[in-house]
Amino acid sequence: MLVLLAGIFVVHIATVIMLFVSTIANVWMVGSSNFGTASTGLWLRCNRTCEQLPVNSDDEASLKAVQAFMILSIIFSVIALVMFIVQLFTLEKGKRFYITGAIMLVCWLCILIGVSIYTARFTGKMPEFTSSHHGYCFILAWICFCFSFIIGILYLVLRKK
Repeated sequence: MLVLLAGIFVVHIATVIMLFVSTIANVWMVGSSNFGTASTGLWLRCNRTCEQLPVNSDDEASLKAVQAFMILSIIFSVIALVMFIVQLFTLEKGKRFYITGAIMLVCWLCILIGVSIYTARFTGKMPEFTSSHHGYCFILAWICFCFSFIIGILYLVLRKK
């Protein structure tokens, strides 16, 4: 049982770190052209130097929604981690980690909404580049989506023995 708790704790910490990286780094879309490679993220567009992400007025609300949901997912994931540690030491034997699981599933929902909006609105939106593809931050966000769902379900069924 201790090994299972330690494993879930390690995966949860890895999920929090990956959420931080995917939200902060600016490699959600990568494109190449005759001038070199450029990447765009949620905040900046980087070629040789980074500059403010140029967004037209139609996509501005979508970008702000993605930014907000990714930040909310980080907040809920950290809260769930703290709640897990608190419940680990205060919860009676035989009780389940319901609160931690519920908070982690809210984190999962925030990741789902944020990454889905980004996928629908910004995939392939680098028109001046010949080929564009998703960067590692986008892939990390989807990995965090999977991990947070699995962790949330495990917390709901896990009993403290």
